[in-house]
Amino acid sequence: MQIIGCQLDIRWEDKEANFAAVRQMLGPAVDTSPALILLPEMFAVGFSMHVDQIAEEVDGATEQFLTALAAERKAYVMAGVVGRQPDGRGRNEAVIFDPRGHRIARYTKLNPFSLGGETKRYARGVDVQVIGVGPWQLAPFVCYDLRFPEIFRRAAQLGANLMVVIANWPVVRIDHWTALLAARAIENQAYVVGLNRTGRDPHLVYSGRSVVFDPHGHVVTELDDRPGLLTAELDLGALERYRHDFPALCDLRPEFLPKLP
Repeated sequence: MQIIGCQLDIRWEDKEANFAAVRQMLGPAVDTSPALILLPEMFAVGFSMHVDQIAEEVDGATEQFLTALAAERKAYVMAGVVGRQPDGRGRNEAVIFDPRGHRIARYTKLNPFSLGGETKRYARGVDVQVIGVGPWQLAPFVCYDLRFPEIFRRAAQLGANLMVVIANWPVVRIDHWTALLAARAIENQAYVVGLNRTGRDPHLVYSGRSVVFDPHGHVVTELDDRPGLLTAELDLGALERYRHDFPALCDLRPEFLPKLP
């Protein structure tokens, strides 16, 4: 599978401008199937706490854009959107669409960022998800989730071999970003993709550093701090051979694992 990640300089709370930026970055549609297009956390608005202004109902303008993008490109699309709770709070979500433009997953960030005030404005998710994306089993995560290895291990229990973290991860902690992504790949013997934004918003500066790690923790490809496309080919056969030849996941102590429902 080909990964195509859009490392955007997100325009603050300007959905139409960010939709246009995605289309411009991707360029003319090319048949690259099977492909997975990735967009950052809250890609249409930035990491905003103005839930009353930016949140959308299901199938709102942002999801309509993503539906069209998936169908036009005949690709899977995973992106960050802002949903609306009945109680007025938001949901920081990752949604996935199939190549026909049908939504196949909606994951809510399990760990809102309390230091940034996110827990006051956004509801927490309830569980990890693992979704079939072509031949892969993909577990979506959002930004601060990366600091909690137990939820990645839960995804591995559920069969994930591809873990994707979409983010607005600031430059002040960017070394943590790359170190934690590599750790999640090594300990779960999985491909891990981290797609970050770049640029700045009214509060923070972002330095990109989007990256793909293979199951050994080796960098497959990475970006610097400029807007651009993160592209990589993932090798499922190599991953399966590695898990067979070095079956570390089989030696997990089940009494210490997160309990499945």
